[in-house]
Amino acid sequence: MNYILGLSALSDRLSNFNWGGLLVTIGIGALQIIAIWIAFIIVKGAANKVVERVFDKYRMRNDVSEGRAQTLQSLSKNIIGYILIFVFFVTILQIFGIQVTAILAGAGIVGLAVGFGAQGLVSDVVTGFFILLEKQVDVGDYVSTGNFSGIVEEVGLRTTHIRGFDGTLHYVPNREITSVSNHSRGNMRALVDIGISYDDDIDKAMVVLQQVCDTIAQEDDNIVDGPNVLGVQTLGASDVVLRVLCKTKNMEQWGVERKLRKALKEALDQNGIEIPYPHQVYIEKKES
Repeated sequence: MNYILGLSALSDRLSNFNWGGLLVTIGIGALQIIAIWIAFIIVKGAANKVVERVFDKYRMRNDVSEGRAQTLQSLSKNIIGYILIFVFFVTILQIFGIQVTAILAGAGIVGLAVGFGAQGLVSDVVTGFFILLEKQVDVGDYVSTGNFSGIVEEVGLRTTHIRGFDGTLHYVPNREITSVSNHSRGNMRALVDIGISYDDDIDKAMVVLQQVCDTIAQEDDNIVDGPNVLGVQTLGASDVVLRVLCKTKNMEQWGVERKLRKALKEALDQNGIEIPYPHQVYIEKKES
């Protein structure tokens, strides 16, 4: 009997409930969220444009290097994005009647962060701050850290983006960057080892190679010092290995090495100096 009375009371409440008012409230809330989202997109785009213009002026005045300007520009966009996302969610919560200020006042910002397990986030931000403060890396630098190596595309508050040479984009949390090797600070080394036959004249080969090196040094602006033929590096099983060494502008060492290998090989061929290579001899036994 009580069960029937309860169902009857529930039915009366549902029939008397203002469904139209609920739908209107939901519709207004949805429109407010959409409007806030559109405003978020517009403000973020406008802020990014302002940041780009500011750093373009810095570049034109040569106040900062290109890599440093790109680093600070990407970081500024990153910070603005986080701030706008925070404002967006706070506004959404207020639409639903949730007082964010009361939550923060009751729990405390630090306590709230720890409660959500954000110790890693704090560590990322602090480490990222010191990476930028000490100018360890800039956008465009060739770096190695941990198991990753490549070109820095972005330095953010939480992560550093490194593009590997195979095209893979690595998102490395800043707290995992315990040590970093920056290959873009200063000149780089280009090294070429080339072998000649034991029957050839070593001194003649060195003279030929040095002539080629001198010619390339005059032609290639990426070479800072050298190239120079250092001499015999190793005595191999079938060749005498000569080493050529020079210094280049950073990130140009691989191109210079390729150019040297081609020119040195062609010069040795023109002067009749053999570059040994493995031979395979097949012996076929015929039955008598």
